[in-house]
Amino acid sequence: MNKTYEIKQMNNGITAPKGFKAAGVACNIKQSGKKDVAVVASGTIANAAAVFTTNKASAAPIHVSKAHLADGKAQAVAINSGNANACTGEAGEKNAARMAELTASAIGGKPEDIIVMSTGIIGVPLPIHKVANGIQAAVDALSPDGGCDAARAIMTTDTFSKEYAVSFDVDGREVRIGGMSKGSGMIEPNMATMLAVITTDARTTSDILADMLKKAVDKSFHAITVDGDTSTNDTVAILANGASGVEITAHNSGLFQEALDRVCIALAKFIVRDGEGATKFIEVEVRGAADDADAKKAAKAIANSNLVKTAFFGQDANWGRIVCAVGYSSATMDQSKIDVFYGDEKLVENGHPIAHDTAKVNELLKEKDIKVTVDLKIGEATSRVWTCDFSYDYVKINADYN
Repeated sequence: MNKTYEIKQMNNGITAPKGFKAAGVACNIKQSGKKDVAVVASGTIANAAAVFTTNKASAAPIHVSKAHLADGKAQAVAINSGNANACTGEAGEKNAARMAELTASAIGGKPEDIIVMSTGIIGVPLPIHKVANGIQAAVDALSPDGGCDAARAIMTTDTFSKEYAVSFDVDGREVRIGGMSKGSGMIEPNMATMLAVITTDARTTSDILADMLKKAVDKSFHAITVDGDTSTNDTVAILANGASGVEITAHNSGLFQEALDRVCIALAKFIVRDGEGATKFIEVEVRGAADDADAKKAAKAIANSNLVKTAFFGQDANWGRIVCAVGYSSATMDQSKIDVFYGDEKLVENGHPIAHDTAKVNELLKEKDIKVTVDLKIGEATSRVWTCDFSYDYVKINADYN
């Protein structure tokens, strides 16, 4: 049987795995009064790992969380939305550390076992007194049914909450992986204003967990872009508490890796579908590249091109913008070999336009989901990137973000 069919989607998210509770509450960071503080907690210390933003102007929570994860352990994650606690200096560092202290005190743990995350407006001091009230309220409300509230509490310009969970069997025993994510704009992971928390009741070492998370992130969160902007706060963290009793080792990790990939890809795609002002979900596939790096360079260049993205919003089959993006991507290419497809309709062959079904392409461009394929016909490497179009609303949202 194909392993994919052994992995079953569940209805829950972050609290689907055994031994995890969550909550999301409002503490008035957001002017709207919507939920803005979330806590996810394991009943025991978990092995943990994370991937963080590559932005050199990284936010205070990044610094605190990196330090706390140095030993590969964590028990809880505390998240606030509405304020990024980024570019806030020494006070921001103290406030991020204070979030960990408050959470640890509330759950009866240690500050160094707490991961902290923040998302929202940059350069504004974090209202730590409000966050303190929110953390206590969230801990008081922790529940195995609190995942939905937690997913809503981490939203900023998101229009819907993002959750996904799966289960699968290892030697007849069930293992679960669940997660939640947020993100809508300032998205080009390596990573984005994108946060994700993943939980599992499998038991494994923090080193194995870190290796599997990196592989999953490369296939998912590192393969999406909304606007090409890498945020100050991006974090993807995973906690494994072992509550299922199933041990994942380097020798039996194949199905776990596949399931983790599936959760991360689902959460990443939700982010693109919720791109600020987006009307189209676009999959860009570059194949026939000289190597993996070239394939990804070319795919990202296409996906990040403002001209490509606006063309799709305008339902304009302007394939020249796609070839142009490949050309400046620094990927090895021979213009006389390149093919371009919209869906399964070939528009360009060996670098030249060819006769095609214009009506079919026009209908395809009206669809919400569109696939673009570019075949460089140089090598064997392939890369997929998911992106969205640029609409008038993207400008409106970001011109009035406060």
